[in-house]
Amino acid sequence: MGMISTQARLYRFTALDAVAVGAYVGFTALFAFAGESVVRLMLEVFPEPATASYAVNAVFYAAVGVFAFLSAWRVVGRDLRILGTRPWFTLGMVPLSLVVMLIFTAILVAAMGSTQSSQNQLGIQGLLQHVPAWLMVPLLVVLGPFVEEYLFRHLLIGKLSRYVNIWICCLVSVLVFASIHVIGREGLVLSALAPYLGMGVVLVAVYVWTGKNLMFSYFVHAAKNLLAVVLLYAIPPELFPN
Repeated sequence: MGMISTQARLYRFTALDAVAVGAYVGFTALFAFAGESVVRLMLEVFPEPATASYAVNAVFYAAVGVFAFLSAWRVVGRDLRILGTRPWFTLGMVPLSLVVMLIFTAILVAAMGSTQSSQNQLGIQGLLQHVPAWLMVPLLVVLGPFVEEYLFRHLLIGKLSRYVNIWICCLVSVLVFASIHVIGREGLVLSALAPYLGMGVVLVAVYVWTGKNLMFSYFVHAAKNLLAVVLLYAIPPELFPN
């Protein structure tokens, strides 16, 4: 009975969840409809466009991240303790999950017949050409994955599945996760969606497979982003698309 009560508390929607979601949706809408105005405002503080863009993203993820952590810190602590009881499982399965993600994503992209970089991807590439790694890693490897796993796995599956069939929650999680990374000037183009659909499917799978372990899916997500950052910094700037 005590375990059920604890589970109910951990997966109950709270006011902090509402604030975190409101901040995420609000910032996303602001950037979608008034992004250029926000960047122009930041340019009055930061002289370089890349620095201004980085500052906007850092403020966005830091603001949402604070509320996300305040809401989920008990789940974070519990999940880290669980993973700590089986360190070899974690050390082995995180890279294996990453390999599965890369293979599955490659299959999806190949099935589309063509690839198209999303505005999100092009924006990240632009930042990596001008912002040093010691600034990008905290944003793309630490803050970003935690915020997204909290929103798209912990809330949309962990908490929502108390009220809605879990498989419907999984489908919603994958579609919303992919769409939010692609919405921009290119619209919801399938060739641009494919990489994020592949990533979302694997993240949902490992989250559910590990018993809704937020930190395991976070580690897989962070590992994928770290690999992307390392590869993008290794690519000469002249090879990036204009």
